[in-house]
Amino acid sequence: MKELLRQYAAYNAWANQKLFELILSLPEEMHTRELANSFPSLYKTILHMHDAESIWWQRLKMQERIIVPSETMKGKLEEVVSSLLNQSRQWEEWIGTASDLAIEHVCQYQNSKREHFKQPVYQMILQVLNHDSYHRGQLVTMLRQLNVEKIPQTDYIVWARRK
Repeated sequence: MKELLRQYAAYNAWANQKLFELILSLPEEMHTRELANSFPSLYKTILHMHDAESIWWQRLKMQERIIVPSETMKGKLEEVVSSLLNQSRQWEEWIGTASDLAIEHVCQYQNSKREHFKQPVYQMILQVLNHDSYHRGQLVTMLRQLNVEKIPQTDYIVWARRK
């Protein structure tokens, strides 16, 4: 289980990096242009991804008060991307050093609606990584709406083959 999570976290950080490099290379106006999607812009989608990773991280660390990055982060996309990539590396490092017991540990937390849940840590990690994959797909769709043609392949198998 740990090796699979370790690989998936490394892949996730790599895929985010590849896609975000392209997005950051675009004119700033494209970062905030409103498009039809779950979140109305590249910027807001990436900010949402950061919120989710950060919230789950704080739950894992059993922080009593959850700090949502979007409530304080008002900077440019570069700042959001840098912070999100840093968060992704934290997940990767944590998994790399975690014991099997830590990965199987059941965490108790509450969501934004104050509903209480208990989940094994490995399920929380899978949620974070799958959530990023889902939104990377949305970012690709948005990039196509912006007529961006050279979009990097970020499939897991592309990451696995590069070794």
